[in-house]
Amino acid sequence: MSFLSFQTLYFEDLSLGMTETHSKTVKSSDVVGFAEITGDRNPIHLSEHFAAKTPFKGRIAHGLYTAGLISAVIGTRLPGPGAIYLSQTLKFLAPVKIGDTVEARVEVIDLNAPRQRVKLSCQCSIDGALVLEGEALVKVPSREPG
Repeated sequence: MSFLSFQTLYFEDLSLGMTETHSKTVKSSDVVGFAEITGDRNPIHLSEHFAAKTPFKGRIAHGLYTAGLISAVIGTRLPGPGAIYLSQTLKFLAPVKIGDTVEARVEVIDLNAPRQRVKLSCQCSIDGALVLEGEALVKVPSREPG
C-alpha cells in the first residue's frame, strides 16, 4: 500500500500553475473496500458476470473512488494538511477498470487572498487519456495568525 508523503503549504506558499500528481493502480480489493465503506454495491463494480454483459465488458471502479484520488492530492500535497474542501465539480469522461493506473493531477488556477480560497483544476487520466475532470475550491490556512 502506498501513501502520499505530507507536504503542508500555506496560502502564502501557493502560486498559479503549481501542480501535484499521484498515481495509483486500481485493485479489486480497493473497489470491494470502497463498496463496503459506502454501501454502493452496484454489481457493475463487484460482479464480473454482471459487468461482462454491460457496455464496459467488465467491472469498473466507482466514479467517486476515482475522485477520491483527487482528494488524496489535495489533503496531503497541494495544498496539504489544513486545507478545507468547500466544493468539487466532477465530470466523468470514461470508465476506470480494475488494473488501470490512474494519475490524479491538481493545479492551482485561482487565488483569492482576502478569503484564503484556492481554485484547483482537477484531472484524472489513464495513459494520458482523461477519465475525469473538474474543479475544487478549498480554504487554505495562512502562515500569519489571525
